[in-house]
Amino acid sequence: MSENVEIVKRGYEAFSAGDVETVMSLFDDNIEWVQPGESTISGIYRGKAEFAEYLRQLAEKAVAVRALRFMSDGDTVVAFTEVTAGSEMGEDAEVYTVRDGKIVHAQIYSDTAMMERVFGRKEVAAG
Repeated sequence: MSENVEIVKRGYEAFSAGDVETVMSLFDDNIEWVQPGESTISGIYRGKAEFAEYLRQLAEKAVAVRALRFMSDGDTVVAFTEVTAGSEMGEDAEVYTVRDGKIVHAQIYSDTAMMERVFGRKEVAAG
């Protein structure tokens, strides 16, 4: 397994163990995390402070993520995962960019409808 895959894999192991300190240590200070959809947790989180807030929101719904398989090509690592949020389960593909031993970018491809059911849909201001 490549070094980059090992870094991402450690993140899943630490997340599953509730070890937020280790999770945060694997991310670059300027991490950019992209969560798709229109749920209340959807958006782009920039930097560790915003990313920590995202993790806090996940914890409110006891989100669990189990890595099923990894693929890599250079700086890119793809994790295929099983996600449990609330009483629902779905599968995601999560694409990470790793540079100099840190995760600098994450793009999540998830069941956005499931995330809206679990976390609620963002309110759109009337224009």
